[in-house]
Amino acid sequence: MTAKTDETLFELRDVAKSYGRHQALRGVTLTMPLGSIGLLGPNGAGKSTLLKSMLGLLPFDGTATVLGRDPRREAAALRARVGYMPERDCYLPGMNAVEFCSYAAELSGLPRNEAMQRAHATLEFCGLGDKRYQKIDGYSTGQKQRVKLAQALVHDPRLLLLDEPTNGLDPDGREEMLALIASLPPRTGCSILLSTHLLGDVERVCGRAMLLHEGKLVYAGTIEELRAGGQKDVIEVRVKSDEEKMAAALRARGCTVELDEGTLAVTAPAGTSDPAALVFDVAEAEGLQVRHLQPRRLTLESAFVRVVGEARGKEAA
Repeated sequence: MTAKTDETLFELRDVAKSYGRHQALRGVTLTMPLGSIGLLGPNGAGKSTLLKSMLGLLPFDGTATVLGRDPRREAAALRARVGYMPERDCYLPGMNAVEFCSYAAELSGLPRNEAMQRAHATLEFCGLGDKRYQKIDGYSTGQKQRVKLAQALVHDPRLLLLDEPTNGLDPDGREEMLALIASLPPRTGCSILLSTHLLGDVERVCGRAMLLHEGKLVYAGTIEELRAGGQKDVIEVRVKSDEEKMAAALRARGCTVELDEGTLAVTAPAGTSDPAALVFDVAEAEGLQVRHLQPRRLTLESAFVRVVGEARGKEAA
C-alpha cells in the first residue's frame, strides 16, 4: 500500500489487534490528511493500542502506513519522524530533564551536540527552562507532563502522537498544556494525533476527529460534520417574543417544532426548498421578529453520544 506522503498523514486498512480473546482493535480502516486530529473514545476503546501499532511498538493484523512508512518494516525510520508522548510516565529514574530530552533526541538520530542544544531549547519552550537540571523524580504532575511533551518534540517531528496529554492536570494546567499543543502546528508545521477521552481537549486543538468504540471505528471526519450529523435539516430559531405563538404557527404549516428555553428547533416539511424562507414567511404573517436563525449544531458531547448509540444499535441488530 502506497500513501501520498505530501497530503496523507496515515492510512489504515483492516487494522486489528487482539490480546488473547479480547479484541482491542477490530478492522480499523481509514485515511487521514495532514492536520490536527482528535482520537476519541472511552477508556478501553483501543486508543492507546492504535497509537502503539502506528509506531510499530505492537504487532497487528492488516496494513498501515504512517507518513508513507510501514510501521512494521520501517519502525526505526518512522520513529525518527514521529514524536510520542505516552499516557504513563516514561522517564528514567535519577535523570534530569536535559539528560532525558537529549537522550531521546539521540535515540531519534540526532548527533550528541545537536541533541543537547535541542534539549535546552525545547525545555525552554515547554516552560521548564528553570527546572532543566532538576531530577524528574521530584517534578509535579504538571511538570512531568511538560517534560513528556518536550521529549516528544525534541527532534522536530512531522507528527506528534499525544496520549492523554492533560491527564492529572488542574484546570489552569490543562489550559496551559492545550495552548502549548495548539501553538505547535503553526509554529513547526507538524501534524497532531491527540488521543483522549476528554471531548473539550479535542474541541480546543483539533479540526478533525476519529471515534473508537470497543475497538471499532465509528466516525472519521471533521468535527463540524460530526456536530452537524443527523441535524442538517434542523434550524434553530429565536424570536423577540411569543415563542409559543411562533411554534404553533410553524406547526400549522407542517413543521416539526421543539421549544427549549426560548429556542425553537424547527424541521420543515419534506420537500421544502428553503426552510429559512418558510420561517421568515411565518414570522412576518404572525407579526413576529426573528432574532436568530442558523442550522442546528450538536455539542461535541451530544454528537459523541449519538454516534456511539448508533454503533451499539447496529451491533445489537
